[in-house]
Amino acid sequence: MSEQQAQTRKDIESRIIAKAWKNEAFKQELLTNPKPIIEQEFGVELPAELNVSVYEENSTSLYFVLPILPQIEGRELSEEELESVAGGFIGGLITIAVGVTPFTGDIVKATKKLTKK
Repeated sequence: MSEQQAQTRKDIESRIIAKAWKNEAFKQELLTNPKPIIEQEFGVELPAELNVSVYEENSTSLYFVLPILPQIEGRELSEEELESVAGGFIGGLITIAVGVTPFTGDIVKATKKLTKK
C-alpha cells in the first residue's frame, strides 16, 4: 500500500484479525501482550499509562466496545459530528483511538446466533 493510500482503523484491525487467524503464535502474543503488537501494527507509540486489552470471542460471547466520547477543541460535538465520529470520521479525517479492542465478528449475525431458540 502506498503512503498516499491512508489506512483506516478498520483496515488495520482487519489485518491484525486475519494475521491472528492464520498465525497461532501471533494470536497468543496478541492476547497475552497486546500493547506492543498494537503499537507495531498501527505504527504508533502508545502512552505508558494506557492499558490495552484484546478479547477473543467464542460461540457464547459477544463483545461490544463503546468508544470514549471525543472532545474537539474543548467543545461538545453537535449531533451531526457525533454521528460522523461514530462512523470513524471527524471532519473528513480518519481517527484512530488509542484504546483498541478489535471486534472480530459481524454483530448482526452474532446477535442472531445468540438469540436463536
